[in-house]
Amino acid sequence: MSPTQPAAVPTTRMTVDEYWEFVNRPENADRLFELHKGRVVEMSRPTTLHGIVAANIGTDLTVYARRVRKGFVTVNDAGVVLEEKPGTVVGPDVAYFVGIKRFEDVPPKWSDRPPVLAVEVLSPNDKPGKVTRKVDDYLKGGVKVVWVVDYEERSVTVYRPDLGHTVVDAGAELAGDPELPGFVCPVDQFFVLPERDESDTSPAE
Repeated sequence: MSPTQPAAVPTTRMTVDEYWEFVNRPENADRLFELHKGRVVEMSRPTTLHGIVAANIGTDLTVYARRVRKGFVTVNDAGVVLEEKPGTVVGPDVAYFVGIKRFEDVPPKWSDRPPVLAVEVLSPNDKPGKVTRKVDDYLKGGVKVVWVVDYEERSVTVYRPDLGHTVVDAGAELAGDPELPGFVCPVDQFFVLPERDESDTSPAE
C-alpha cells in the first residue's frame, strides 16, 4: 500500500483501544469513522448546511452552560464511548456533558461517560433505520435525551428512554426540562444565519 492510499475499513471486530489506533493512523487523518458493536463504519463528510445547524445548536448550548455555570459542550463529532464490550464509539454532532468542572480533568481521548444530551443533525443520505439504531445506542448507553434535527423539515425530534419521541416544529420552542433545566430556544434559531433579516420569514438558503 502506498503512503497516500487510504487503509481499507477493517471487517473484523475491534476493541475500543484497537479502534483508537486505527483512526489515528496518518492515512486516516481526513476520514470519519464510528465503531458500532465492534464494527468500523466510515461516515460521509457533512454538508455546509449540516455544519451551520450544528454550530448554531452548539452556540446556544454553550450560552446555556455558561449561564447556569454547569456542564460543557462538544462539537465536531468528538468521540463518546457508549460500550466497551462490544466496542461502540460514536461522535455526536453536538453533546452536552456534566460532571467535570475543570478543563484539565477532561479525558484526553474520548469521553468514557455518556453526555446528558446528544444531538444528531440529519444528512440527506441518512436512512431512517440507521438513525433509529443510533438513537437506540445513545439511550441504551446512558444518554438521557437525544435531539434529531432535520434542517430540511425545520424540526427537532426529541427522544427519551421509555418515553417514545415528540416532534417540535419550526415556530415552536424547544424546552430542555428536565434534563437541561431552564433551557428554552426557538427551533427556528437553529436554521438562520447571523446576517439574516429578522423580518424575513422565508426559508433559509
